Amino acid sequence: MSSGLAKEPAVAIRGLRVVFGGVVEAVDGVDLTLERGQAVALIGESGSGKSVTLRAIMRLNPERKTRIEGEILVSGHDVMRLSPKALRALRGRAVAMIFQEPLLALDPVYTVGKQITEAIRQHETIGAEAARRRALELFERVRIPSPERRLDAYPHEMSGGMRQRAMIALALACRPQVLLADEPTTALDATVQIQILLLLRELQAELGLSTLFVTHDLGAAVEVADRIAVMYAGRIVEEGSARDVVLNPHHPYTIGLLRSRADGALAKGSRLKTIPGSPPDLANRPPGCPFAPRCFLAEERCHVDAPPDVAVAPGHRAACWRTDTAQAAFQGDRARVLEVAH
Repeated sequence: MSSGLAKEPAVAIRGLRVVFGGVVEAVDGVDLTLERGQAVALIGESGSGKSVTLRAIMRLNPERKTRIEGEILVSGHDVMRLSPKALRALRGRAVAMIFQEPLLALDPVYTVGKQITEAIRQHETIGAEAARRRALELFERVRIPSPERRLDAYPHEMSGGMRQRAMIALALACRPQVLLADEPTTALDATVQIQILLLLRELQAELGLSTLFVTHDLGAAVEVADRIAVMYAGRIVEEGSARDVVLNPHHPYTIGLLRSRADGALAKGSRLKTIPGSPPDLANRPPGCPFAPRCFLAEERCHVDAPPDVAVAPGHRAACWRTDTAQAAFQGDRARVLEVAH
């Protein structure tokens, strides 16, 4: 029995579809596995379905306006079949989330320490003093300066970086097995972003967390992830180890993301190779590959038939009719993105 549990993924998503208002297919047939102790980054442009996928794992999307199909297993629990009471028990205890903007996620009328101790006592039979001691330990672990004083601070009294650290402490309060991070560095300056990314990676290794990290920044994805899943128009178009996806991409969209990244290796005065056009209207999906209207390799069948998932290497897949051509087209850019992989 214990052997089976050890092999069970932390998160297993099969055929996930999320439709808003009956017309907007925000997520369209996503399959994704997060192994225990692993960090996976979901990357893509805004509107690609990354955050919707993350929220579906905890069933946080508004249920009256949302239709969800498929299977979501978190540590063996079938999220789609859980009662409201069981779902509340799962949130925070088995799976927790770090939200994109902590100032909006934290309650402005309670101190941060009060919110953390309340979360602990909601899931465990523990006294107020013991819960506060644990909250203090968490503040120390996420390296908040003057932690005891900051426990009694309100969210607006803390800086952006400090609020994000407090949000991480709150997410870890009930010792979850799975941590979901929804673009946790978006609102922070570059120096603080690096600090938060390194902190998340350290905590993941130290606590044995399974982490699903959403970002549009490839540099951040390489920093924190073992594997990368690239999303476009609600679908995963490429997935593999972080190194393979960055150095040997096989989908034109992944290549477009890599080419459009500004870094120190870009020659002064040269232009970025940006991705033309805009993502499709998810209420009126085009036939075939959703990326075809913007793709530099698109041919006639790309506009007609949806491409299958192709295994391009062990543990590396891409949904494209022209995976070999795409990989070959990237070789001229490979030297420039080596810096990203290191």
